Amino acid sequence: MTLISTYADDTHRSQVADLWARVFAYGDAHNAPAVTIDKKLALNDGLFFVAVADNRVVGTAMAGYDGHRGWLYAVAVDPLLRHQKLGSALVRHAEQALIERGCMKINLQIVEGNDAVAAFYETLGYATEQRISMGKKIAANVPGDRPKT
Repeated sequence: MTLISTYADDTHRSQVADLWARVFAYGDAHNAPAVTIDKKLALNDGLFFVAVADNRVVGTAMAGYDGHRGWLYAVAVDPLLRHQKLGSALVRHAEQALIERGCMKINLQIVEGNDAVAAFYETLGYATEQRISMGKKIAANVPGDRPKT
């Protein structure tokens, strides 16, 4: 049986980091699992979820909320457990947490060309919107990516 709950157990930290290393192809320092976990836990917003089966983290979802829009991040499922509705359950769990906070719209980003992930989110009611996603890294706040002086 798989249980989805709010991340609150540091014993799962290494399991989350391992899962993300297997699922995501992140190479930038600001996406390092330790950085992401620490930054999210520092917010103490209750929007970091883990799916646990047999005392092992098999999925994650993080959400963010700014008082108007919500965001989904780090939705990950152990590759050996895909196509068993765990990803859908994680997304729905995160959505419900955002809805309970009054969220009116939920956004997410995926890497262009990741058609399988886009199709997954479409089955959950998400649609591609005509937007340009822009970002700016603040190197001074990224461990290991600080500007040289």
